[in-house]
Amino acid sequence: MVGSVTPVEAPDDAAFPYHAEITIVDPTLWNAEQPYLYTLVLDTPNETITDRVGIREVHVANNQIYVNGQSIKFHGVNRHESDPVTGYAVGFEQTKKDLLMIKKHNFNAIRTSHYPDVPYFYQLCDQYGFFVIDEADNESHGASEYYCEGNESWPNHVENWNKPIADNPEFTEATVDRTRLCVERDKNRPCVIIWSMGNESAYGCTFEEALAWTKSFDPRRLTHYESAQYRSKNRKYDFSNIDMFSNMYPSLESIQEYLDNEPDKPYIMCEYSHCMGNGPGDLEDYFQFIQSHDGLVGGFLWEWCDHGIYKGKMPDGRDIYYYGGDHNEWPHDGNFCMDGLVYPDRRPHTGLLEFKNVYRPARVVKYDRESGMLTLHNYIDFVDLTEYAALTYQVSCDGEVIDSGFIPYPDGFTLPPHSENAFPLAVHIPDKGKCFLKIFYHCKKDLPLRSEDHLLGFDEILLENEDSRNQKTLAMWSDAPSNSTITVQETDRHLTLRGKNFTYNFNKLTGLFAAMQYEDAVLLDKEMEFNIWRAPTDNDRKLKLDWLAARYDHCMTNAYHTEYQVTDSGVTLRAKVGIAPISLQKFLDLDVCWTVSNSGAVTLELHAERNTVFPELPRFGLRLFLPKEMARVSYFGMGPMESYRDKHHAASHDYFSSTIWQQHEDYIRPQENGSHYDCDYVQLDGTGIKLTAVGAKPFCFNASHYTQEELTEKAHNYELQPCDSTVLCLDYAQNGIGSASCGPRLAEQYRLDDAFFDFSICLIPEKA
Repeated sequence: MVGSVTPVEAPDDAAFPYHAEITIVDPTLWNAEQPYLYTLVLDTPNETITDRVGIREVHVANNQIYVNGQSIKFHGVNRHESDPVTGYAVGFEQTKKDLLMIKKHNFNAIRTSHYPDVPYFYQLCDQYGFFVIDEADNESHGASEYYCEGNESWPNHVENWNKPIADNPEFTEATVDRTRLCVERDKNRPCVIIWSMGNESAYGCTFEEALAWTKSFDPRRLTHYESAQYRSKNRKYDFSNIDMFSNMYPSLESIQEYLDNEPDKPYIMCEYSHCMGNGPGDLEDYFQFIQSHDGLVGGFLWEWCDHGIYKGKMPDGRDIYYYGGDHNEWPHDGNFCMDGLVYPDRRPHTGLLEFKNVYRPARVVKYDRESGMLTLHNYIDFVDLTEYAALTYQVSCDGEVIDSGFIPYPDGFTLPPHSENAFPLAVHIPDKGKCFLKIFYHCKKDLPLRSEDHLLGFDEILLENEDSRNQKTLAMWSDAPSNSTITVQETDRHLTLRGKNFTYNFNKLTGLFAAMQYEDAVLLDKEMEFNIWRAPTDNDRKLKLDWLAARYDHCMTNAYHTEYQVTDSGVTLRAKVGIAPISLQKFLDLDVCWTVSNSGAVTLELHAERNTVFPELPRFGLRLFLPKEMARVSYFGMGPMESYRDKHHAASHDYFSSTIWQQHEDYIRPQENGSHYDCDYVQLDGTGIKLTAVGAKPFCFNASHYTQEELTEKAHNYELQPCDSTVLCLDYAQNGIGSASCGPRLAEQYRLDDAFFDFSICLIPEKA
C-alpha cells in the first residue's frame, strides 16, 4: 500500500506542514489480545524512516470504554521504572522482563506511573499487546503542601491543595509543556489509548489548559486525571475535556454510590488493591464487581515492583535490600515503597499469583453432575475462547488424582467474548470423599510473550456426592482401640497423665498442656498457648494500632476452674478459661474440654465468647513449640502457596508436602506469612516421631522456624533469627488480609469479629 504526501495550506501547527494519506482496505485492527502491527516506511530523497504502527479506534459510550467497537475492561497494573541496582535507569532487558511477567500473569493494561517511560517501552507494548495510560510528568504531591490553620482537616486540605500550583496561572506554561512533550513523543503508539495529565496535583487552570490542548491536538484518544476531584470551592471548573471519573483505592460501596447517581462518565480505578507485603486480599471481590457493572471499566493495581535498593549479601548468603530511612535520610516513607507484586529482583509475590488466577481468561459458571454439562464464561474482550485456550481437566479425591485428560471442544462449539456456552464433560465421581474437578486453561498456540501450553489459570469445583467428607480425616478421627489405661497425678498446679506410651503434663492455671512426651520423644519444647497475635502485615498497618491499644500482643491466659474425669476410654479435662491483655479487662471467655484417649490422642473442644467492645482478633487458635527436628510438613488444604480467607484463589485443595523452610514467604519487611486456609489435617515429621492435627471442621495453620514475636520485632528479613523450635499455629481462623495499607477497611465478611465461635481439633502423636 502506497500513499502520497501533500503540503497543508495554512497548517494549524507549523511543525506539521505536510499531510500524508494511505488507504487500507479492510484493515486488521490492533488490540491488546491481537496486537497486529503494520510496517510503515517514510521514504524521502534524503532519509528513510521505518516504524511499526497499529490501527485501532477508542471512544466512550454508555459509560463504557470501547476499542474497535468492543466494550473492554482494564485488568491493569501501575509500573514505575525501577531496578534494585540501577535505580530509575532501567535497561531494555529489564523492561522486556517486566512486560513478559506482566503478560504471563494476565494483565492487559499498564499505567506509566507517574511519568512517560523510556520510548522502547511503548514499542514493546505495541508488539506484545498492552493498553497503556501514558502519564505526563506532572506531580506536585508534597511540593504543593499548603500550611494553614486547620490543615489537618482533609476537607480543608483539599480546599487549599490547588492554590500553590494547580490553580496558579504562573504554572500553566510548565504544566502544558510537560503534557505536550508526552503527547508529541508518543502520539504514534497504538498501545496508548489514554493520556493522563499527571498524578496527585489537585485541579485548576493549569490542568484545564493541558486537557484543552490535548483534546484539540488528539481528539481520537481519551483523557484522564484522577486529581480533578481535588479543588477549592471558590469557582466553577471545566471538566468537559476529561473522559472518565477516576479514583484511587475506593471501597465497593463508594463505587456503587457513584454508579447509582446516573453519572455521565465511566468510572476507572487508576490505583486500587494496594499490593504491599502480604496482599492484596480483595482481588476476587473487585473482579466480581467490575464484571457485574458496565460503568466500572476496571482498574490498575498499585503497583508492579518493590522499590528496594540492593546492598549486597549477609555472610549467610541472604540478600540485603534497603528501604526508606535505611540510609539515615529524611524525610522518608519507611517501607511504603515496598508495595509491589514482585520483589526488587522480580521474584513474584503470592499476590501476583492471586491476580493471575482471578483474571484467568474464562471461568466455570456451573457443572451439572447429573447431565455432565460444563458451562463456561469467556472473559476475553476480543477473541473466541476456542481460538485462544486449550482445556484440560483433573478429578481428585482426598488429594489423590483419579482422572485427568484433555478436553476437546465439540464440533461447532464457540465461545465468543463475554458469552456463555456449555458442553458435556462426563467424569467419574466416587460416592465418598472430598472430590474436586479442576479445569485448566492453557495457551492453544504461541501468543505474544507466552508459548503454547502456558498455563493461563484454573477453576476448582467441589463435586457433590453421597459423603463429601475427607475419608482420610475420618479415619484419623477414629481413635485406635487401646487396652491400656491412664493414671492421673494431681498437684495444686498440675495434672500429670501417664499412659502406656506417653506422659502429658496439664497446667491447671492455664487450661493448657505444659509438656507432652510420647514414646520417649519430647513433643513440646515449651507450654502450648492460646494464640491471638500475628505479626502485623503491611495491610494491618492501620488496624495494628487498635490491636496494640487492645494489647493483643501481651495477653495472659488464666483458668479459673479445672476438673477432670477418668473414663474407660481415657481422661476428660474441663476448664473455664479467660484471656485478657495485661492491665485490661478480659476479651475472651472459653469453655474448654480436653479429651485424652488411652492411645495418647488429645482432642480439644472449646466454646468462645468474645467481648465485642474489643477490635476484631488477629487470629485465634493454638500455638505449639515443637522440636526443631520436626522439620517436614504435610497437609490437605489450600496450597502450595500461602492462603487466607480472602486471598486463596491462586491456591487449590490438594495434598502437599514440603520442608518448614519452604513454608516461609520472605517479605522484605517481616510479617505474618505462610498460612494455609481450609485445611482438613496437617502432619509434622521429625526424627522417629510425627504429630498430626485433624480438624472437626476445616482450619488454618502455619508452620515456621520464626516466632510471630520475631517477625513483629524485626524491620528487615535479613535480620531474622530462627528460634530453636518448629512453631506450629493451629487456627480456628485468622483475620483477612485486605488492602487497607492504602485502601478501604477490610470487608466485614473477612473480619474475625464473631461474638461466639466453636473450635475443635485433635492432636495425634505417632511413631514415624
